[in-house]
Amino acid sequence: MDLQLFSLDPGSALAAGVARELGAPLSPHEDRNFEDGEHKLRPLVDPRGADAFVIASLHGGPQASPHDKLCLLLMFLATLRDHGAARVTAVVPYLAYARKDRQTKPFDPLGLRYVAQLFEAMGTAQLIVLEAHNVAAFQSAFRCPTVHIDSCPAFDALAERWAERGPIAVASPDPGGVKRALLWREHLEVRLRRPVGFAMIDKRRSAGVVSGGHLVAGEVEGQSVLLFDDLIASGETMRRGALALREHGAQDVIAVAAHGLFIAPAADALADPAITEVAVTDSVPPFRLTGDGPLARKLHGVSVAALFAQSIRACHAGWAP
Repeated sequence: MDLQLFSLDPGSALAAGVARELGAPLSPHEDRNFEDGEHKLRPLVDPRGADAFVIASLHGGPQASPHDKLCLLLMFLATLRDHGAARVTAVVPYLAYARKDRQTKPFDPLGLRYVAQLFEAMGTAQLIVLEAHNVAAFQSAFRCPTVHIDSCPAFDALAERWAERGPIAVASPDPGGVKRALLWREHLEVRLRRPVGFAMIDKRRSAGVVSGGHLVAGEVEGQSVLLFDDLIASGETMRRGALALREHGAQDVIAVAAHGLFIAPAADALADPAITEVAVTDSVPPFRLTGDGPLARKLHGVSVAALFAQSIRACHAGWAP
């Protein structure tokens, strides 16, 4: 069965990288923009009988909101189904509304569950996502099969370089990310063949207000600490975490995240000298960062194209219609 690969992210380096890794071209499609802001998307190849994968990262800006991108993706998936695609898979490097996975205030929405229902209503066969905010909640929200890609292997080369400085530890910037950090720690211990430390920072968020961030559980003195989270938005969580780790004797603090949203004033927060380096994947282009400031000089970008290609290849090879 033919594999068709589409990208709804114009000029996406990640999508181009996935196509190169797969040895398959990006299939062409028409994106027509009407004067009132409506769009028309249609494939320019026949999708009948194809195993179609559609790449679309649902971050906001610079030209469309997460709502716009979600709507376009859903409509394109449905279009492929209408015209005979045997299966359609949404490949979503950054999943919008994944952070709203539980009710914390009276009458709160469950954004992640509602997004899942929209994908299912369009006949989406499966979803491939990089580093969901809460893996258990993500997997539970969807009734269709899901593939969750851990981002930590993308940072292996950088981690090996950081480990050359001496002892290293992985830290979670808040209690919610402990499992994610522990899994990376285990991964690094196997790869580096040496012990890797672990720490957790106490941080709480309510109504958009961050509190805590001073208590560190774990030994970090004299170590290079990899402060690992699913995303960086304003950068304040990373800045607070780095300051706390430095107060407890960390030699270096490297802020590592799968998704670099870099909402203002992230550039200022991450430029804090408490943070030695910053590393993110290409799931979200760093379009909000401009100029050659302190952050630009210590920012590392790594590609997750190979990880997505591996997942797509496995999904395609293992499926029997």
